[in-house]
Amino acid sequence: MIAPGSTIGILGGGQLGRMLAVAAAQLGYRCHIFAPEEVSIAAEVSAAFTRADWDDTAAMARFAADCAVITYEFENVPVAPLHALGSVPLHPPARALEAAQDRLVEKEFVRSLGGTPAPFQAVDSPADLHAAIAAIGAPGILKTRRDGYDGKGQWRIRSAADADTVDWPGQPLIYEGFVTFEAEFSVILCRAATGEVRFFDSARNVHEDGILALSTVPAGAPIADQLAQARDLAAAVAQALDYVGVLTLEFFATADGPVFNEMAPRVHNSGHWTIEGSITSQFENHIRAICGLPLGDTRLAASAVEMRNLIGDEALDWAGLLADPANHLHLYGKGEPSPGRKMGHVTRLTL
Repeated sequence: MIAPGSTIGILGGGQLGRMLAVAAAQLGYRCHIFAPEEVSIAAEVSAAFTRADWDDTAAMARFAADCAVITYEFENVPVAPLHALGSVPLHPPARALEAAQDRLVEKEFVRSLGGTPAPFQAVDSPADLHAAIAAIGAPGILKTRRDGYDGKGQWRIRSAADADTVDWPGQPLIYEGFVTFEAEFSVILCRAATGEVRFFDSARNVHEDGILALSTVPAGAPIADQLAQARDLAAAVAQALDYVGVLTLEFFATADGPVFNEMAPRVHNSGHWTIEGSITSQFENHIRAICGLPLGDTRLAASAVEMRNLIGDEALDWAGLLADPANHLHLYGKGEPSPGRKMGHVTRLTL
C-alpha cells in the first residue's frame, strides 16, 4: 500500500492526467507529470513536471526516481522506453499498452478470450485492401493499426471503388466491416491488485463525427440485456492482463449481442459522468487501485446522469452553462478552442 503523501507519476499531460491529479490530491498524494509537450494542462494542477521526449530514458529514469508508483493517461505511450522506470511499479502493466496500441493485436486478443469484434482483416497494401473488401464487404472503415483517435487516421470505404481513392499513409492498416447496431455503450471497470473488480454503470454513448458527444446513464434497452455478457468479457481481459486500475471496453449493442469495438487501458471519456454521478469516480478509483487502497463504491449517486462533451467553440458559452444551477461544468484549460477538440464537459444529475 502506498501511503498518502507519496508521489504518483503520470505519463501524459492531457485532461485525463489533469483529472487523475485532482483525484490524487484529494486523497493526499502529489503527482509528477511526464510529457513531451511544452504546455501540460495536467502539470498545471500537479506538484512536478518533467518535459522530455518519450525516448529520453535518462529523463524517464529521473522521473521514476521521484515516484512511488506510475500510471498513464493515454494508450499511445511508447512501450520500449518504459524499461527506464526500473523497479517502480507501473499500473496498468505495459502488456495492456501493447495490446491496445495495435488494433489488429487488440482484436485478435479479445477474440481469443471469446469476444466478438467486428469483421476485420490486416491491410498492408492497396491490393490487401481490395482483398479485404472482397472478403468482408463494403461499406467498411479503414484505420491505421496504431495511433489515431476521435476519428483521426480513418477512412470510410463505401464501395470497392473507394479503395483507389485512399491517400495511402505508408503504415500498417486494418479494414473493419460496418456493424449494424442499435446503440453504443462502454463497460468501465476498476480492478485491484487483489483481483477484486468493480463495475461502473454503463453509459449509452452517442458519437458525432467520430467524437463522443453524449453519455447517458442508465443506458436502457437493449444495452441492459447485453451488459452481463459484455462485463464478462471485460473482466476476462482484465484478468488475462493482470490489470490494475480502470479499464474501458467499448461495444456495439446488436441484434446478435454485444460486438467489441475497442479497449482503452485507462480512465475514459465515457466515464467522466462518474465525477458527480457515482459515489466514487473512475479517477478516484484508479488512484485507489494503483496505490493499493480499498476500492470505492461505484453505485450511482443519482437516478439518471447525462454527460455532454464541449467540443470546439461550444466551451465559449461557459457563462450560459453556469447560469443553469443543475450543470456541473468542467473546463480543461486548453486555451483557444479549435474544431473537433474536446475543451471540457458538462454533467447533469437527475436526483
